[in-house]
Amino acid sequence: MKKLLFSITFLFLCHVALSQIVINELDCDTPSTDDKEFVELKSDTPNFALDGFVVVFFNGSTNGGNTSYLAIDLDGYTTDVNGLLLIGSTLVTPFPQLIIAPNLIQNGADAVVVYQANDTDFPEGTLATQVNLIDALMYDTSDADDTDLMTLLGETVQINENENGNKDNESIQLNNDGLTYSVTTPTPRQLNDGSGVVLNGITISVLQTQYNEGDEFNITFTSETTITEDLDLNFSLNNGSFNTSDFTGSTSVTIPNGLNTISTTIILIDDTIDEGDEVLEISLSTLPTEYFALNNDIEIRIIDNDFVVANWGIPTSPTFGIVQSTQPNGYYDSLDGLSDTTLRLALQDIIANPSTVRAQTYADVIDILKEADQNPANSNEVWLVYTEQGRAKLDYQLTSNNFGKWNREHTYPRSRGGFNSIDLDDIADGVDVFWATKADSLRHGNSDAHALRAADGPENSSRGNQHYGEYTGPTGNLGSFYGDVARSVLYMEIRYNDLEVVDGYPDIVGQLGDLTTLLNWHRIDPPDDFEMNRNNIVYNWQFNRNPFIDQPDLVEYIWGTNVGAIWNQPLEIEDLDKLHIQIYPNPATNKIYFKGLLTEAVVDMYSFDGRQLSSNRVTNNSALDLNVNSGIYILKISSEGKSSIKKIIVK
Repeated sequence: MKKLLFSITFLFLCHVALSQIVINELDCDTPSTDDKEFVELKSDTPNFALDGFVVVFFNGSTNGGNTSYLAIDLDGYTTDVNGLLLIGSTLVTPFPQLIIAPNLIQNGADAVVVYQANDTDFPEGTLATQVNLIDALMYDTSDADDTDLMTLLGETVQINENENGNKDNESIQLNNDGLTYSVTTPTPRQLNDGSGVVLNGITISVLQTQYNEGDEFNITFTSETTITEDLDLNFSLNNGSFNTSDFTGSTSVTIPNGLNTISTTIILIDDTIDEGDEVLEISLSTLPTEYFALNNDIEIRIIDNDFVVANWGIPTSPTFGIVQSTQPNGYYDSLDGLSDTTLRLALQDIIANPSTVRAQTYADVIDILKEADQNPANSNEVWLVYTEQGRAKLDYQLTSNNFGKWNREHTYPRSRGGFNSIDLDDIADGVDVFWATKADSLRHGNSDAHALRAADGPENSSRGNQHYGEYTGPTGNLGSFYGDVARSVLYMEIRYNDLEVVDGYPDIVGQLGDLTTLLNWHRIDPPDDFEMNRNNIVYNWQFNRNPFIDQPDLVEYIWGTNVGAIWNQPLEIEDLDKLHIQIYPNPATNKIYFKGLLTEAVVDMYSFDGRQLSSNRVTNNSALDLNVNSGIYILKISSEGKSSIKKIIVK
């Protein structure tokens, strides 16, 4: 009898504990990119430990199948003096106690649910259930009711955050009756009815978001209302590789009684080591219960002035012959004496050799590009392929917001190639962990670094999956990527079965155009030192090379003017810049002059999209009449059995 009584009492206490947690507020749709979304939990008692609870988000869309897409374990978290726990990104104000990535909460028809469980109980794709359910909120933004999800969760009402036609600026809030909801102005970290303890918010402010090594700057802490008792604040600046060796200054301050602000000075140490650009993070430690942070984890970029400049040029001011190919001795010997189809197959046997060639993950590509596409003028940047500019390696795109960010561009678009990521592609496991691969391993085209480049996020989106010829780059580009792109795409045709580069603009998976355009691009923009260096670096990861960088004439034997002719590799790679030709003036108006010619030269002029416009013979110091409209043009100057490529601007 005593045992039965104990069991009944235990169950009652459990029920009381479980009923203490409710979903107090949800803001799933916020202005712009939805980066200020949040969910707020409330406990019946203040300072309530949330160990043993988990928040689970369910996708009610057709593709989601009423399954989980996110689970947040609450172990170690406690509600505040008002019984609230705010969950959101670092962009939410006040600053949440539990941080999640921005633009993560879906807009509906969906559900957020509190369970007595662990996050491991709800891996992605788990069907919604009522087992161990504590509280649930079905919601949408003017979407039809998801009756199936409602049934699974035992809910009868789906709340529309857009019921007032103002979803971006209103949230769903639980009323005091604990049963119904209102849609009104958000009140994060405050009780919905305005009651409770009024907390004093602390704001962190810094004048700039970026400083150089050697600079000093002030961090200011300001409270919303005057301090009535000395307030000690402790903070840290450590983040990643940035630590106490990188700065001097106190990380403890006190706002005196009767004031509401205090500042401290941080001095950044200017060392002589190239550590790369870093990001410090101003993070307040735990505050007294009557205070809360209005912002926190403030990131400040520190520019390392010890970056390395390579001894070769950037793609828009290329150099030739400085970087030598690291191909093994005899790498291409098996090609000699071959032609046509046998030449193709022999080349594929080299670059798709299953006994040596490696495939890395799509996540590994980020690290590969940071090395392979490193800006020769600044080792802390990558060079962006289409926009022809450097960008900080730190600015890799991690969220849906791509402004000012760079990402991975497939020169052979995934949708046209028919290859995509798998779950393991999300793991960056380094150079020594890889997949075996062969010519039939088309999926590995997704992460083949020979055909992936660092690209500006918005420009990558703008390019989409257009064929080349349809896409020629952003307005005003210098065409420095033309040959690079052409050779990467032609590499893909040889490397993987079921890929083809064709004339025109086909709409068939496995085909990409336009071949004629790409051949012209290859001819007017020969491999430079930047491209050779990237070929060497990718080889270190994949154990294969892009042969059209090492042996650019191979292109003509497979697709161009020498198809059917027998290939024999040259004894040495020709230095295309040995002519040392100068052209002037540049920019020009109607005439240009040539300096440095020892004999007569042939000058072929091409438009920016690769069309040949004219061919003329010139001598040293002679003039060439341009007779073209304003724009950017390519000159191929041939003399003494050598060639030089020049870009000119005509005003």
